Amino acid sequence: MKRTVLLLSVSFLSSLSLLTHAETSKTLPVIEQQKQVDGYYQYQAGDIQITALLDGTNFMSPSLFKDIPQQQVHEILKKYYADQEKGVQTSVNAFLVNTGKSLILVDSGAASCFGAHLGSVLSNLKASGYQPEQVDTILLTHLHPDHVCGISKDGIANFPNATVYVSNDEASFWLDPKQAAKLPKEKQANYLGTVGKIKEAIAPYQTKQRFKTYKLGDEIQGFKVINTAGHTPGHFSYELKTKDENVVFIGDIVHSHTVQFDKPETAIEYDIDPKKAVETRLKQFADFAKNGQTIAAPHLPFPGIGHIYSTDGKSYQWMPIHFKD
Repeated sequence: MKRTVLLLSVSFLSSLSLLTHAETSKTLPVIEQQKQVDGYYQYQAGDIQITALLDGTNFMSPSLFKDIPQQQVHEILKKYYADQEKGVQTSVNAFLVNTGKSLILVDSGAASCFGAHLGSVLSNLKASGYQPEQVDTILLTHLHPDHVCGISKDGIANFPNATVYVSNDEASFWLDPKQAAKLPKEKQANYLGTVGKIKEAIAPYQTKQRFKTYKLGDEIQGFKVINTAGHTPGHFSYELKTKDENVVFIGDIVHSHTVQFDKPETAIEYDIDPKKAVETRLKQFADFAKNGQTIAAPHLPFPGIGHIYSTDGKSYQWMPIHFKD
């Protein structure tokens, strides 16, 4: 009798297991790519907290890379297992720096200037535990829309208590009404379109006398300004020294952690002065590889914080920071 009951119990449980598995198989949908978690990452540099803020992910055509065969671009991407389905992936990042005395935003993302796939800096800043009203300083590496558009929306400042800084050379290039006439005719329309976006973004700050320029040799809230012109005429980077390490917010001296690290002599279509942009990248990469500064980059894979390494001084590797919780 006991043997019969035991066999019946095993049979019942087996049937139940099969039934449960069958029902589960029927009810589970195929899972598609879901939205990732909030895009912020907090990095401690000595007594300074740096919060990387993801604005979104963008894709570039391989043809934007200059003086390099397209086949070689694809080979480099393949070597790094980089998905090429939509083009060459690039992040758009900004960085929030809490020094204990001041809250500084370095670059601000694209907001709505390039479409709905970008524009998450503000929401990620709030998700990280801060409020826009706490930001007192905004340092712009340059005035391209994917760095400046995030400071305002519909004529209203997103950071009402902040003063915006950019280099004098950069402001002169984009805001001088005589500049367009100096450019080749085929470039004037694109230039004027960019100028329109810049003026709209900075207007609320200009109204309150909170848009300021600086020159080489100046220091802003403890940040040393570094002339890294080429990508734009007034492109600057920012170096912040902490008790443990030096952090450099490099702006757009590089757009790809694959192509432009393997072949740093490769310019990109967005460079206003390609030759100078390449010279700047080669000079800065060599310095970073030698001296080991921590790099914060707006267009390297989120969170865009890491180091630059080289074995031969000709090609380089991007070494992302190790995750810490």
